[in-house]
Amino acid sequence: MTAQLADIDEITENFSILEDWDDRYRYLIELGRELPPLSAAAHSDANKVQGCASQVWLDTTVRPNGADGPVLHFEVDSDAHIVRGLIAILLTLYSGHTPQQILATDAIAIFNEFGFREHLTPQRSNGLRAMVERIRTDAREALAAAS
Repeated sequence: MTAQLADIDEITENFSILEDWDDRYRYLIELGRELPPLSAAAHSDANKVQGCASQVWLDTTVRPNGADGPVLHFEVDSDAHIVRGLIAILLTLYSGHTPQQILATDAIAIFNEFGFREHLTPQRSNGLRAMVERIRTDAREALAAAS
């Protein structure tokens, strides 16, 4: 049985409590440690996210959900601890949601509310945007396939 990831409200509350960025980074790394492992087969070139300085793999599964349309589930891994934490937050925002919900969610704005704009290197910020764009592309493709 896999551990349940924190939800976005819990993460937001924890970030508001942690004022020191060293503590916030430790929390981010802890979130990344809670990610379920990604299978060896999913560590493929096809799943590799382009535009990330670290290695990031994103495996997307689209499942039908009746009249509500498809739901996307994401499994992700990275070779960098902080990136795994960023991924954990992205999964709470996007995994298990419909394409419409995914496309209506502005993850970058949420990350900016947490203060990441000032505390991530430009390279890591670009990688975060690349991960979000890949998820949004998968959502657009799932939406097009369902219509």
